[in-house]
Amino acid sequence: MDNKKLITVFTPTYNRESDLHKCYNSLKRQTSYNFIWLIIDDGSTDNTKDLVKLWQDTENSFQIRYHYKENGGLHTGYNKGIELADTELFVCIDSDDWMPDNAIERIEQIWSQIYDKGYAGIMGIDRYENGECVGDMFPEDVSEMFLYEKLTKYKISGDKKMIHRLDLLKKVAPMPVFEGEKFFNPSYLMYQLDNYGKLFVTNECFCIVDYQPDGMSSNFYKQLRNSPLSFAETRKLYLSFPDITPMFKLRHSIHYVANCITAKKICQGFSESVFPFYYLLAFFPGLLLYFLIMIKG
Repeated sequence: MDNKKLITVFTPTYNRESDLHKCYNSLKRQTSYNFIWLIIDDGSTDNTKDLVKLWQDTENSFQIRYHYKENGGLHTGYNKGIELADTELFVCIDSDDWMPDNAIERIEQIWSQIYDKGYAGIMGIDRYENGECVGDMFPEDVSEMFLYEKLTKYKISGDKKMIHRLDLLKKVAPMPVFEGEKFFNPSYLMYQLDNYGKLFVTNECFCIVDYQPDGMSSNFYKQLRNSPLSFAETRKLYLSFPDITPMFKLRHSIHYVANCITAKKICQGFSESVFPFYYLLAFFPGLLLYFLIMIKG
């Protein structure tokens, strides 16, 4: 066990033998090797295990850790990754994504300047292969924010790359696991870290993304249909954010109602709702969304 490394680069993977080399090769090109690569295999049935074993046997620049688990969905991979990691910082690079060559070095440099200022971590941007930013960039005059403010105050779209203090992640993990549900967005954990401090934000890129047709972001309606309790928990968390507008409450209450109807927990959903009035107000729009989920999912 190497406790001297600063960063765990965590890669959850499932049947990504054909793509995983992109992440691996980007880690080989890093200008700093102050990291451990932790791969959590969520029950792959391809040759991922053999491929990683080959890399473990031949790689001399950095340590590769591999753990195989029963298939349970991305959030269960996060749970296991956070449990096994033992560095100061933790960043997820998906199995079909990769890091710019200087990403680890820049994370080191930024963290060395802010580690004692009470931040929960760092938030940078993702880019597509063509160099375009995923969603919006951060305002130039903003250097810190709570994660929920990205959604509410600043309305910044698109995935962003977050590097978190591992000790804080261990405080909020593990994520709940609902039997038979595999689509629970790990951002649920990240929002909970707002209780421990803001994120330092930068428009530096730490990840190049290559979204796959069968990835987490694909077929949203199918995910809503198959994991309603997971989505309901996320909507309840959104509705607990401070200083949210009535329109924000209504929009996410509509989704919450649809999740509760899908899960056949209408009365329980009302009793657990953050804003019972909005639950009632959103019921009929939520019912229409439920029908849409059933049709498209």
